Amino acid sequence: MTDKKNISFEDALLELETIAEKLEKGQLSLEDSIKAYERGMELKKICSDRLAEAEAKIEYLAKGQNGQIVKETVKKKKGETSEKSEDDLF
Repeated sequence: MTDKKNISFEDALLELETIAEKLEKGQLSLEDSIKAYERGMELKKICSDRLAEAEAKIEYLAKGQNGQIVKETVKKKKGETSEKSEDDLF
Protein backbone atom coordinates (compact mmCIF):
# COMPACT_ATOMS: atom_id res chain seq x y z
CA MET A 1 0.00 0.00 0.00
CA THR A 2 1.42 3.34 -1.08
CA ASP A 3 1.72 6.10 1.50
CA LYS A 4 -0.83 8.88 0.99
CA LYS A 5 1.86 11.55 0.76
CA ASN A 6 3.90 9.70 -1.87
CA ILE A 7 1.20 8.98 -4.45
CA SER A 8 0.30 11.53 -7.08
CA PHE A 9 -3.28 12.42 -7.92
CA GLU A 10 -2.88 10.83 -11.35
CA ASP A 11 -1.49 7.59 -9.93
CA ALA A 12 -4.24 7.40 -7.31
CA LEU A 13 -6.90 7.96 -9.95
CA LEU A 14 -5.40 5.33 -12.25
CA GLU A 15 -5.27 2.78 -9.43
CA LEU A 16 -8.84 3.62 -8.46
CA GLU A 17 -10.01 3.11 -12.07
CA THR A 18 -8.21 -0.24 -12.21
CA ILE A 19 -9.86 -1.38 -8.97
CA ALA A 20 -13.28 -0.29 -10.18
CA GLU A 21 -12.79 -2.18 -13.45
CA LYS A 22 -11.80 -5.39 -11.63
CA LEU A 23 -14.76 -5.10 -9.25
CA GLU A 24 -17.18 -4.47 -12.13
CA LYS A 25 -15.88 -7.50 -14.06
CA GLY A 26 -16.06 -9.74 -10.99
CA GLN A 27 -12.41 -10.73 -11.32
CA LEU A 28 -11.75 -10.87 -7.58
CA SER A 29 -12.70 -13.25 -4.80
CA LEU A 30 -14.98 -11.94 -2.06
CA GLU A 31 -12.06 -11.34 0.30
CA ASP A 32 -10.02 -9.60 -2.40
CA SER A 33 -13.08 -7.55 -3.41
CA ILE A 34 -13.42 -6.26 0.16
CA LYS A 35 -9.72 -5.37 0.29
CA ALA A 36 -9.96 -3.67 -3.12
CA TYR A 37 -13.03 -1.73 -1.98
CA GLU A 38 -11.19 -0.54 1.14
CA ARG A 39 -8.22 0.55 -0.97
CA GLY A 40 -10.60 2.26 -3.37
CA MET A 41 -12.09 4.27 -0.53
CA GLU A 42 -8.58 5.33 0.56
CA LEU A 43 -7.76 6.39 -3.00
CA LYS A 44 -11.05 8.29 -3.30
CA LYS A 45 -10.16 10.26 -0.18
CA ILE A 46 -6.68 11.00 -1.52
CA CYS A 47 -8.13 12.27 -4.81
CA SER A 48 -10.79 14.34 -3.04
CA ASP A 49 -8.20 15.88 -0.70
CA ARG A 50 -5.86 16.71 -3.58
CA LEU A 51 -8.68 18.34 -5.54
CA ALA A 52 -9.72 20.38 -2.50
CA GLU A 53 -6.12 21.54 -2.04
CA ALA A 54 -5.88 22.54 -5.70
CA GLU A 55 -9.20 24.39 -5.51
CA ALA A 56 -8.04 26.29 -2.42
CA LYS A 57 -4.77 27.27 -4.15
CA ILE A 58 -6.61 28.47 -7.24
CA GLU A 59 -9.05 30.48 -5.15
CA TYR A 60 -6.18 32.03 -3.19
CA LEU A 61 -4.34 32.95 -6.37
CA ALA A 62 -7.49 34.36 -7.98
CA LYS A 63 -8.28 36.70 -5.08
CA GLY A 64 -7.57 40.37 -5.57
CA GLN A 65 -6.16 42.78 -3.02
CA ASN A 66 -9.61 43.48 -1.59
CA GLY A 67 -10.29 39.77 -0.96
CA GLN A 68 -12.77 39.45 -3.82
CA ILE A 69 -12.41 36.89 -6.56
CA VAL A 70 -10.88 38.56 -9.59
CA LYS A 71 -12.67 37.90 -12.86
CA GLU A 72 -10.62 38.87 -15.83
CA THR A 73 -12.16 38.88 -19.26
CA VAL A 74 -10.53 36.88 -21.94
CA LYS A 75 -9.00 39.30 -24.41
CA LYS A 76 -9.66 38.58 -28.02
CA LYS A 77 -6.61 37.94 -30.13
CA LYS A 78 -6.17 40.11 -33.17
CA GLY A 79 -8.33 38.77 -35.98
CA GLU A 80 -10.35 36.43 -33.72
CA THR A 81 -14.08 36.41 -34.43
CA SER A 82 -15.29 34.45 -31.40
CA GLU A 83 -17.25 36.31 -28.73
CA LYS A 84 -16.40 33.86 -25.93
CA SER A 85 -15.84 35.12 -22.39
CA GLU A 86 -13.99 33.49 -19.49
CA ASP A 87 -17.29 31.99 -18.29
CA ASP A 88 -17.63 30.16 -21.63
CA LEU A 89 -14.31 28.42 -21.05
CA PHE A 90 -15.52 26.64 -17.93
